Amino acid sequence: MATEDAAQEATARLAERLLGMRANREVIPPDPNHSVRWHQHSYPSPLARWNYHPEYEIHLIRKGTGKFIVGDHIGTFEAGHVSIVGSGLPHDWVSDLEPGEVLENRDAVIQFDGKWVEQASALVPELAEVKPLLEQSARGIEFLGQTAVAAAAAIEDMGPTTGLQRLQHLFELFALLAGAPEGDRRYLAEAWFRPQLDGQAAAVVDLVLEYVFSNHAGSVRMSEAAALVGMPEPTFSKYFKRATGQNFSDLVRKLRLAHARRLLERSDKPVSEICYEVGFSNLSNFNRHFLNDAGETPGTTGSGCRGDWAGARLGLSWSHPHQEPGEHVRHG
Repeated sequence: MATEDAAQEATARLAERLLGMRANREVIPPDPNHSVRWHQHSYPSPLARWNYHPEYEIHLIRKGTGKFIVGDHIGTFEAGHVSIVGSGLPHDWVSDLEPGEVLENRDAVIQFDGKWVEQASALVPELAEVKPLLEQSARGIEFLGQTAVAAAAAIEDMGPTTGLQRLQHLFELFALLAGAPEGDRRYLAEAWFRPQLDGQAAAVVDLVLEYVFSNHAGSVRMSEAAALVGMPEPTFSKYFKRATGQNFSDLVRKLRLAHARRLLERSDKPVSEICYEVGFSNLSNFNRHFLNDAGETPGTTGSGCRGDWAGARLGLSWSHPHQEPGEHVRHG
């Protein structure tokens, strides 16, 4: 009976994702009076979920801290985070919240159809300068430094405008982002990332992300994640890999290392304490993974390079096919 009840609960959770406001493909309503959409929303919100859409998106986080996932990249964010997400690339920003807390108007978002930019380029050749930016956004780009500061201000300035003024702000933002130096860019998903998405796959991933993001510093069990969506472990493992382009254990490892990066940047805690705080139980294992993915040891980062992560690629796409000992990712 318990097994049957668990299966029914899993089915209900999936149905909520499939039939409720948490559908995977966000439908952006067309506006006959605007070729670009600007809107803001709070968090939590039905709009804030793991989703994708054919429109391009320029995204500003105004307040709070948390974790984000773009394609197969997992990282951390704080207020002032600016990124561009290409057409069809899955994304989500999950804030660190106290129970019952709501971040009002956390997000300012610009969305536009790339087709009109392409078509307009035939008549306005200067728009061709935007093409490389849109092509590179297929991986997602996080903007850093002065580019992020200027872009955040430009996004805010666009909000109250309409008509030609809105287009003027968009073109200014295009020029800013297209001309951003490489040092102010962090490319996110790997170029080969190609998730196999449908309504059920996105609902499954949404539930699993919610579980992992809530428990990543403790004991994360694949068996529990599989039970959440009503699948046997072997089926879930293959399904998750196909839907997201990465293994379940890789996702947990990325999240833990991204959390460690933030702690190294913002605290004076010793590396050993950070290792255990983010969910690793073996210091040498933590050091090895950190070195492989960041190109330096966490000790070096903490003593001399804290806060200087503009060129770091920690959290992008790690591909470790075998689960390592000493981590709390359990398969049973």
